[in-house]
Amino acid sequence: MKLYSTNNKDLRVSFQEAVFNSMPQDKGLYMPTEIPQLEQEFIDNIEQYSLPEIAYKIASTLLKDEIPVADLKALVEDAANFDAPVVKLNADTFVLELFHGPSLAFKDFGARFMSRVMAYFLKDGEQLLDVLVATSGDTGGAVALGFLGVPNTRVTILFPKGKVSEVQRLQLTTNGKNIRAIAVDGTFDDCQALVKQAFADEELNTKFRLTSANSINIARLIPQTFYYFNAYAQLKRQGFKDVVFSVPSGNFGNIGAGLLAYKMGLPVRQFIAATNANDTVPRFLESGVYETKPSVQTYANAMDVGAPSNWIRIMNLFEEDRAAIQELVKAYRFTDEETLAGIKEIYEQFNYVACPHTAIAY
Repeated sequence: MKLYSTNNKDLRVSFQEAVFNSMPQDKGLYMPTEIPQLEQEFIDNIEQYSLPEIAYKIASTLLKDEIPVADLKALVEDAANFDAPVVKLNADTFVLELFHGPSLAFKDFGARFMSRVMAYFLKDGEQLLDVLVATSGDTGGAVALGFLGVPNTRVTILFPKGKVSEVQRLQLTTNGKNIRAIAVDGTFDDCQALVKQAFADEELNTKFRLTSANSINIARLIPQTFYYFNAYAQLKRQGFKDVVFSVPSGNFGNIGAGLLAYKMGLPVRQFIAATNANDTVPRFLESGVYETKPSVQTYANAMDVGAPSNWIRIMNLFEEDRAAIQELVKAYRFTDEETLAGIKEIYEQFNYVACPHTAIAY
């Protein structure tokens, strides 16, 4: 698997290099030079496979020749060792529950896979690997548990002071060992900017071996495709084939993984990118003007992102064709008032407790 920089398509690196040097010096993001297609036979019979089997199939297709078959199978089974059930609300509405991992965040899929890939590639006696991560809420907890105790690594988590829940703050700050957390007097965008600044600093990169655990790292993005295929498999078992994914969207890594899955052959009729008041992408799809703005605080704090890093990946997937994206992806923004109304409606109609992010997707 070769990858290029979104700022320089002539640049080519291996998967291992992209994992450890998560962001090119030109400040682009890594993307696969080719998107492999899954065999139609696999897609047609996907309901026969378990989540670990689906995850291994996707990983082995993307990472061909990067990690030996037996090692990759063991790695994937260890990383994706919890359920991601599709829960029925009514005849045609389902919730894909992604909180069954150890940190209770959907990012356990990406963080666990990435930490195990890094641990696999790390050699004894190599320079300490410094893993930097900016979090608006749930990324940090997933990364902390994913890397806790992994030899030869040190994790530094930057989070916006006073803008994560108390449970999330405790998840970030109480691990000890090789995990440290720093409260930043600012927003998630400020935290993310500091991480990107560190990668662009040549002197810092000479002194330390830096990598990122944010979704800018390709090893975070790839495993998030697993649960899209697995959700489709579960729905197919129940007789559904015409699927629309409504995705809570902040940094656009989650829906980016869904669109990568689509490009690999996942049959999806439509994606919905549901945002809070941080509506950079909905405005772009409406006007054609991509204009970031400072993030604002909302009840859906994990989506408080004014400059979504992964949007450039989506543009690359569709070769900068806004019309093609508009055809497949519909984007909507919701206020805090609408979010609360959604939580109330979901509970009253379905007796289901939804978080603000889920309510926005609903």
